[in-house]
Amino acid sequence: MANNEEVDNVWDDMVNLPADPPEMRQLCTLCKRPLNVCWCNYLPKVRLKPKCKIILLQHPAEEKRSLRTAPMLTLGLSENSCTVYKGKKFPTRKHIGLWDILNSKKSVLLYPSSKAINMENLPKDIEINNLVLLDGTWPQAKAIYNNTPLLQAMTHVKLLYKFESHYIIRTQPTDGCLSTLETAIEALTILENDQTYKNCLLKPLNALCDFQIKHGAVTHQSKEFRKRNKTYPKLIGRRLQQTLDIKDECV
Repeated sequence: MANNEEVDNVWDDMVNLPADPPEMRQLCTLCKRPLNVCWCNYLPKVRLKPKCKIILLQHPAEEKRSLRTAPMLTLGLSENSCTVYKGKKFPTRKHIGLWDILNSKKSVLLYPSSKAINMENLPKDIEINNLVLLDGTWPQAKAIYNNTPLLQAMTHVKLLYKFESHYIIRTQPTDGCLSTLETAIEALTILENDQTYKNCLLKPLNALCDFQIKHGAVTHQSKEFRKRNKTYPKLIGRRLQQTLDIKDECV
């Protein structure tokens, strides 16, 4: 008897299903965000054209994130000024032209390796045609670097000073960590000694954060900040714990 009642209940639920699928929210054709939270109006009116090209090596999982910042870079810079290659290891046959870029003496990788040079200490007369960035979480970026010998052989540069991230709706591993967009902005600002990149390209990121907070998101501190103030509820990985302990000892 109970089985018959369960079958009847299931049938009733199916009968009451709407005949038409639920109405989908309209998406912006550029940023692919719902129209009510689209940040395209905050992009530069005239797309910026840097002297060097930005090359993003993007982990496949990053493309699925709804709150990623790489599209702000590709849409804020002029056509062909920012190229995205997707994968976990580079280059492969599908990455047309990437081998030449990574082998070029005029290409540098923005990555904080032990041999990385502070960007502000680069000779002023050095010609940089391609600035390569790894787009993904820190573990994903490290995996891409470790799996790609060609990246390890490149000239490495780093941002020495800590910058306050505007990406306040996403938890960063440590203080001073930046989103892909912000990293590119800081690098271009230093290379070209031009504040235009900050003034123009941060606007869509600030708009995105404002939209999300108005819809219920909260601001985030870094894992380092929360651990230091004993407000981080999750277990911390061994490597991050060691990094944070070393920083504590140096303070």
